[in-house]
Amino acid sequence: MKNFLFIACLCVVSFANAQAFKGKGDQKFQIGASFQDNGTGITGTYDFGAGENISFGLASTYLLGVNDNLDANFEDRFDLKARFNANLSSVIGINEFDIYPGLNFSLKNFGAHVGARYFFSEGFGIYSEINFPIARYNTDNLSLEEELNNQFVFNIGASFNI
Repeated sequence: MKNFLFIACLCVVSFANAQAFKGKGDQKFQIGASFQDNGTGITGTYDFGAGENISFGLASTYLLGVNDNLDANFEDRFDLKARFNANLSSVIGINEFDIYPGLNFSLKNFGAHVGARYFFSEGFGIYSEINFPIARYNTDNLSLEEELNNQFVFNIGASFNI
């Protein structure tokens, strides 16, 4: 059974002809789960290709599950980001796989992210991304509620070509 699963996975990967980032005019939508200290939620991103290796977009996160001892309101749970990516699929020479470092300006901070996406078919793939703040807008000692969406975040989910 293990050999069968291994061969099936190998076939799926070897027959994949999808391209992770096509350059100017390419559009990606991603939806996934967001994990951070004291909360988990849902995240969505939209990226638009502006050049061969450059994309701009938006990202939003809403924390559905917050630690019970926190009194987090909507402002603490929600974040919206404008983002810039350097898409490196053509640089590394693997069309199905894209690594994209980037910068983001959110409602909470100026930060950076590093992500990777892999497409199984022309329209569907998976992605994983880490986000971290570089400079917080509020430099005071932050409460645990204010730390939400203002710290290291791990995202994983599905990616779609539009």
